[in-house]
Amino acid sequence: MRYTFALFRSILFWLLFVLMSSVSSIGAVISLPISHKATIWFVRIWSQFHRLICRFVLGQKIVVEGEMPDIPVLYVFKHEGAFETIEQPGLFRHPAVFAKEQLFQIPVWGQAARFYGLIPVDRDGGGKAMRAMLNAAKAALAGNRPLVLFAEGTRIPHGEAPPLRSGFAGIYRLLGVPVIPVAVNSGIAYPPRRWVKWPGTITYKVGETIPAGLPREEAEERVWRAINALNPPEALLAGKASA
Repeated sequence: MRYTFALFRSILFWLLFVLMSSVSSIGAVISLPISHKATIWFVRIWSQFHRLICRFVLGQKIVVEGEMPDIPVLYVFKHEGAFETIEQPGLFRHPAVFAKEQLFQIPVWGQAARFYGLIPVDRDGGGKAMRAMLNAAKAALAGNRPLVLFAEGTRIPHGEAPPLRSGFAGIYRLLGVPVIPVAVNSGIAYPPRRWVKWPGTITYKVGETIPAGLPREEAEERVWRAINALNPPEALLAGKASA
């Protein structure tokens, strides 16, 4: 019975979300030559609508423990599913999110993403791609925009705590900005690669700000512990063993 109810809710959720995604993407693309602010507005409305249907269709309560100021720093989020990626334009006014290059190849969405100001990450692009990424990140910081990085590189099921990808250390060192780590347990109610979602509470837990300029090992350790703060203790032990 519980599964049937969750299935019904999920079907309604996806119908509404796909409809809103289509409308928002088309609106964002139409506004490309007209107004950058309009593109930002369409993306923000899309994110806010997603949270609305998570709350009232899926029955998910979203809790934020701590403050996430909308300032030019590097945010590092735990990445357990699509939930926290869709949430970014609602959490911040105009975040600059590091996103895989492949996502920018999606018709319509990719065009809107570039114009909006997401930062492509091309892991196979070599030095030229790295310089372009860092230049885009510096421009975003100069524009008073927060940077958002999912430092594990891919969606991680709840309860797992793999090491951070090596790219975090380079970005942290070369940008020279403080880091605000954020744990999230979205994988419990909004599991990755599963289209049936569940009611429950999704929590963001904001860690202590990590200053710029720390040694690599210390910065990685502090970020890793903070973004896994909502995982069970055994996940941290297993993650340490695999590091």
